Amino acid sequence: MKKIITVLGCFALILFFSTQLMAGKNNRNRDNDGANMAGNIFYECAKIQDGTILRSDGKPVVIGFDEWGYNYQAHLFNGYYCDAYRDAVLCKDYKDIKLSMKWNDLWLSNKDCDDDGLLDRHYGFDSYIGSGAWLTYHEKGTYNDDDSTECKYEAFVKIVAAPADAEVVDGVWYSMDGTEIGDVIWGQFAIIQEVESDHCAKLHRLQYISPIGPGFGKFKP
Repeated sequence: MKKIITVLGCFALILFFSTQLMAGKNNRNRDNDGANMAGNIFYECAKIQDGTILRSDGKPVVIGFDEWGYNYQAHLFNGYYCDAYRDAVLCKDYKDIKLSMKWNDLWLSNKDCDDDGLLDRHYGFDSYIGSGAWLTYHEKGTYNDDDSTECKYEAFVKIVAAPADAEVVDGVWYSMDGTEIGDVIWGQFAIIQEVESDHCAKLHRLQYISPIGPGFGKFKP
């Protein structure tokens, strides 16, 4: 998994130091049905269809896929690695990697419930911890090995937010009863499944599955 972990490391820098890149914002004090209270005035969450929710570049978030490959309404991204970060400098070494992602509403919502003009993240929670947020990350690419042989690889990772009562021991998240959840990634998350195919590295299919199960963290395919 050396290749994908390197890429995910770069991904983490962009994701958590530039949180606006996926047009989201941390959100708090929201009730369970996704509506909000402002004084004594009750209002519904803004939707993408309303045209009032903006991306980090100031353009409205649109229904369907935008020019970069994001479909915020459907919680999808399909494109290349640099498309995910709008050709940011940090992604240039990985620009030829094909990338697709899926996420749930708690990772990045398709609504604006706090009226700030941005899509919501982990609404109803102070952080991702305990929120049930999840993301799947699927990449395809090529690289040259030490003999200059071109190697094709494909990798898939499932990532979930750690539960509120979990703890980290030696870089691994564990549940309250001591069951292993998965390696820590991006501080608040655990890797619960890794699949990789790479003929040059003699890697084929499943590399890791969490003992707690791939459905942990409210993950749904």
